This record gives sequence, C-alpha cells and structure tokens, in this order.
Amino acid sequence: MPLWLEIMLRTLVAVVTLFLLTKMLGKRQVTQLSVFEYITGITIGSLAAYVSLDLEDNWYLGLVSLGVWVTVSFGIEFLQLKSKTMRDWIDGKSTVLIKNGKILEDNLKKERLTSDELLLLLRKKDVFKVADVEFAMMESSGDVSVLLKSENMPFTPKHLGIKVAPEYEPQAVIMDGQVMEQPLATIGRDNKWLSEQLTALGVKTVQDVYLAQVDSFGELYVDLFNDQIKVTVPQKRANTLATMKKCEADLELFCLSTEDEKTKQMYWQCSRTMQHIIEKVRPLLIQ
Repeated sequence: MPLWLEIMLRTLVAVVTLFLLTKMLGKRQVTQLSVFEYITGITIGSLAAYVSLDLEDNWYLGLVSLGVWVTVSFGIEFLQLKSKTMRDWIDGKSTVLIKNGKILEDNLKKERLTSDELLLLLRKKDVFKVADVEFAMMESSGDVSVLLKSENMPFTPKHLGIKVAPEYEPQAVIMDGQVMEQPLATIGRDNKWLSEQLTALGVKTVQDVYLAQVDSFGELYVDLFNDQIKVTVPQKRANTLATMKKCEADLELFCLSTEDEKTKQMYWQCSRTMQHIIEKVRPLLIQ
C-alpha cells in the first residue's frame, strides 16, 4: 500500500475514533472543563495525531493508549458522580472572591488573580463597578458567578407584584422559503393561517421569506431574503390595549349619563374593574 494512502486511512480512523470517544465522554469535554478534563482533551488529541502520522509498524498501540485514557476518564467521572469528596479533590472547590461587597484579597492570591483580571471577569458578566456586587464566586470551571446588590438588580414585573404569562419557545414556521409543517402543527396552526398572516404583513409569497417565527403570543416575525423590503409591523397588542381603554371610557360615560343611582353604581364598579384589568395586562401589551 502506498505510504500516502496508508496515512490517509490512518487519519480517517483517528478522526472517526476521536469523534466517537468525544461523544462518549459527553458535552462537558467541550464546555466546562476541569483540570483533569483539560489534560485528557489535550492528550487524546495528541494520541490521535500520533495514530495518523506515526510511520512505525506499531502505530496501532496509539489506539490502545486512547482506550486507556477514555477508560480512566469514565472511571474519574463515575467517582465524581458517587463522591463529593472526589469531586472537590479532582475539580476543586469554588472560591469566594467578593463577599458582602468586599473583595477578599487572600482568595484572589489563592487563585492567582490580579485586580485587573477580576475586573475583566466582572465585565464579562456586564458588571463594570465592583461597588454594585454583593457576592462573586469563581467556580471550579474558572467562570465567575456574580450576585448584584438588591438596588442594582434588573427591575422585573415580580417587583411590582405582577404575574405575567410564561414565555414558550418560538416556533420557526418558515426556513429558507420552505414551510415547516411540524412546528406549524405544534402551535395548532395551518398553512391557511400562515398565508393570511403573511398577506397581512405585506409578504407576497412564502419563497420570499428567509425565516419566520411565531412567539408564545401567536405573533409572527418575518425576515425576508431581500433586506430592502420593509415588513409591516403588526399592531395587535396596541389595538387590544386601545380597545380596552375605550371600554373603560365608555363605562365612565354611561356612569355619568344615567340618573339611576343603582345603574350609576354598577357602571362605576365595572369601570374600576376594567381599569384594574388594564393595569394588570399593560406590561404584556406594550412590549
């Protein structure tokens, strides 16, 4: 067999083997790496290169070495699943860097972090002032988790005591000019509904659409192949809010126009109820 063909076949075997072993080791090998997993990844890659390029007759021993490394990795992961002590010893413990708004300099030295590196890690979390941080911890993966002080946390409907409807995964109903039947059926819609929505947005054909998504409120977002064409923005939520306000105003008008005290009280109560409903749903309708 020609040498170039043998190298080609070895490389193909090494690539397939490396891919299968990486799949077996799981997603952690390509995301949050511990020290041991980092070493394992480098070593397995080096062994795969050895298998593909070694010109000696015993190149297959590299596959044996790969198998040993993978077996050891499985054994380590099993111990980590069964024992917290082993997890702490292998992965290491998390280290508190900031506590109660105070930087712990001794822990920074322990992790060999400078103040510049700490600020860099905080900026990666969109935090630019140490004074805004209540608590920060370096995880075993090297990432930093940050808890802001209460006054610096993002304002949410929960702070106002408002319960909002849960958001569901948007469904892509058109991709590359093709209707996706399964996502469309998942949201309980059909091609007729989709065609009507596209017409309302001023889109002539499905083939003009690069991507279309339906959100949890049933609204359709469309991106066209031709970026020069502007798509009409639907105003369903704004129209709904305007209609509710009109109902409230009509009820107040009826309350003022009637002479019957009992009827006046009924209209007034309905108007207050409608006002309360509007306050509750306004955050959903003005997005």
